[in-house]
Amino acid sequence: MLARRFTIVCLLMSLFGMLFAVLVAETGRPARAWDAANSCRPNCMNHFNR
Repeated sequence: MLARRFTIVCLLMSLFGMLFAVLVAETGRPARAWDAANSCRPNCMNHFNR
């Protein structure tokens, strides 16, 4: 019984640890390049009309 509870607690803690690691990794990433590319849309459209 004690081993089963210990196993469940370990699995839950490892799942929480992985989710927390994903959360920390996502906040540390730089902004995506396509976000910056879409910000100049009104000014960049004139280049394609030539």
